[in-house]
Amino acid sequence: MQIVFLNTFEKPGEGQRVESAQLSICERQGVWAVLWMEGDRNGEAPQTWFEGTSWEEMIMAFRHGIAKVMGEGYAPIIDGMLDDRRTGAGSFQSMLQCYGELHADQELFQALREWRRAKATAEKRSAYLIATNRMLWMISAFVPQTAEELIQIPGWGTAKHAAYAEEVLAITGQASRMTEFPLQWVTERLDTAAYTQWLFKQKETKFKIQMDKQQAKKHILKAVQQGVSLSQLETELALPRRELLERIEQMEQEGYDFESFVAGELAEVPDEEQQLIWDALAAVGDKYLKPVLHQVYGVPDDTQTGKSVDHLYERLRLIRLRFRRSKTSKAV
Repeated sequence: MQIVFLNTFEKPGEGQRVESAQLSICERQGVWAVLWMEGDRNGEAPQTWFEGTSWEEMIMAFRHGIAKVMGEGYAPIIDGMLDDRRTGAGSFQSMLQCYGELHADQELFQALREWRRAKATAEKRSAYLIATNRMLWMISAFVPQTAEELIQIPGWGTAKHAAYAEEVLAITGQASRMTEFPLQWVTERLDTAAYTQWLFKQKETKFKIQMDKQQAKKHILKAVQQGVSLSQLETELALPRRELLERIEQMEQEGYDFESFVAGELAEVPDEEQQLIWDALAAVGDKYLKPVLHQVYGVPDDTQTGKSVDHLYERLRLIRLRFRRSKTSKAV
């Protein structure tokens, strides 16, 4: 096997000792391998982070592994392993996010989560659209008690401010705090080592998500070739049906053909209904599905149609795949 890349990593050990490791990318007859070998392993085989023929998957595994070991304290002899920016420099916003996660008031955070849950239920929206966990961590750590302070929390924009500021401030107003606004003091008080480790953890999570999506993509393509249904995919991948369809739409845009899958899912939908959906897409456009739903089904609910609205949206998405493919074919 030919070594095409090799780098040494080091981290402080006990006393004055320095622990070292080597990371290599090897190739043999089109098969790539990413290997990690820590020093003093007494002949043990290296850890295999990846082995396969896909260059894209190999690079993802390579970056994910680097982020993980650098978060554990290893530093490469040759720098710039993940990007060209110095990870330790960061940005003021990321420092606030890190401080929020490390210093969140758990009691206040739980109170904010309960408020978010109730608000999401009342508005029939996903909880993260009300406020992300990261935002709630920061609010619980910095405890804003005025509108002017709350608007300084990263991500808390004018729309959220207008809709929820009064309710959030009613919760934070009952809590005490040891810090003050504005928040520039965070740059001096945030522990540098903890911040660096946090930054690498964000990278590790990012690359892990990319790897998972790539694996799911391969699974979807293989399953579709085997005639697997959307319900089976939902079970096998443990992903919501809507997310699966969104991924399939993205893959269609990348050039993959899902016609056999679409035909199978629409097999029991009457031709007349499919034509009505097609005509509505042509009339009102294919960017937003709600106007199409209203044109074809009126303003449906479960009792009126005998089907869930989510199920109707699935039909619209599937026919939109065909509709967009036909437009692309005509353009070519």
